[in-house]
Amino acid sequence: MAISSKDGLPPYFNIDPDTALAELGNPSTTANFAAIANACTQGRQDLASRGLEDGEVRHLRLFSTWEITRYLIPVAAPHFRRVLKANPDLPQGRSESEGGAKWFTLDEVLRLRTHFASEGSKAKEYRPYRPEGLPAKLVSVANFKGGVGKTSTCAHLAMSAALDGYKVLVIDLDSQGSMTSIFGGKVTDEWQTVFPLLARHYAGHLRRENQGRLDRGEPPHPIDDTLMEALDTRASSLIQKTHWPNIDLIGAQLNLYWAEFQIPVWRMQARGWKLWDALVETLEADGVLNDYDLIFIDTPPALGYLTINGLSAADILLVPMGASFLEFDSTGRFFDMLHSTFQSIEEGENMAARALGRDEMAFEWDAVRTVITRYDGTQQAELAGLMQSYLGSALSPHRQEFTALIGQAGEQVNGIYEADYRDFNRETYARGRETFDETYAAFKRLVVGVWRREELALQAEQHPEPVS
Repeated sequence: MAISSKDGLPPYFNIDPDTALAELGNPSTTANFAAIANACTQGRQDLASRGLEDGEVRHLRLFSTWEITRYLIPVAAPHFRRVLKANPDLPQGRSESEGGAKWFTLDEVLRLRTHFASEGSKAKEYRPYRPEGLPAKLVSVANFKGGVGKTSTCAHLAMSAALDGYKVLVIDLDSQGSMTSIFGGKVTDEWQTVFPLLARHYAGHLRRENQGRLDRGEPPHPIDDTLMEALDTRASSLIQKTHWPNIDLIGAQLNLYWAEFQIPVWRMQARGWKLWDALVETLEADGVLNDYDLIFIDTPPALGYLTINGLSAADILLVPMGASFLEFDSTGRFFDMLHSTFQSIEEGENMAARALGRDEMAFEWDAVRTVITRYDGTQQAELAGLMQSYLGSALSPHRQEFTALIGQAGEQVNGIYEADYRDFNRETYARGRETFDETYAAFKRLVVGVWRREELALQAEQHPEPVS
């Protein structure tokens, strides 16, 4: 039941940062995509030879004392009740019947967690590991094969992180808007999506280029009304609150797909525009990376310009895939396309950089992992083992099992963290969320390891060892 430690806590508590760092491995570069694609090609050849409710306002359910003390705040239920009794100013919950179980909103749980973090045992992890002075980590979930659980995995990771106490932003880059629907977002047109941020980045580049043209006595490029409007748009005006108190959203809708046609037009008009930096640089300029702990980006099931922005913005890239020959084959081709795309960008940029005597560029990701989703251990164990042998550390050793509870959730993501366990029973609920708890624990080890690596680097920079 998602219990891994001897004291009975879920696996995402008390992850040691140094252990996570030791497990992390080196940062990934564009060349790693080629290695993963090649591994998939070899495996593919070997395997071939072996023969939400739209239109409604969403409300997050309540959480019982049992759930809180089992999954959210690492204290025993009797101690939890004693603390509430001794502190009447804390949220006391509500009962559906006299003497019945107490139920709390997630916002109340977050307040209770803050109290325990300040007053409770310092040996327990009441708040998740988060070094000060470092920006949010951006996590892109991508694959161009449909049906691999991409959006479901991204949404569940965002919910897991929120339950763990992180402040989360979800960015939907998929014009289908599934992630937006999951979190109850309302988006009327492309001006409530990331589109104006991309347009603003291009318009800013055009302004700088025009200044250079004017200095040389050349006529400037025209800046149309769309771009002028985008120059006044800030990310804060696009971010929506959701029914989760610590999850915000930049949503998507069908008109966002227009960006796939507009971006190459802009690129042709201004070859020097670094379109792949548009999303992350506008988020950084608007302070978004300082306002959140984790930013999850759900990408379209295609390697277009929006996906390139999502992937190049990412610190961590997760690629869900099923344990089937076709999905293994498709994922290998996806990595092959990633390698070709980002290598082409690097070569084009560095050719110009060398000619101008500037530093060359190279894309880098803190971690890249594939994740097996919708796993059936009774039928797919051998195939998953072979995939692991080919991909090695590029494939997460945790396999996200497909359970009856997940089946009921579907892509609407209503059957795991948003489900009331009384609709099933405690044992069924515990089994149903176990695989997602383990998925989150594997992901959290990556994040903790990355943050720890950066924290140590920052400390070394601030306090260099004296030269003997």
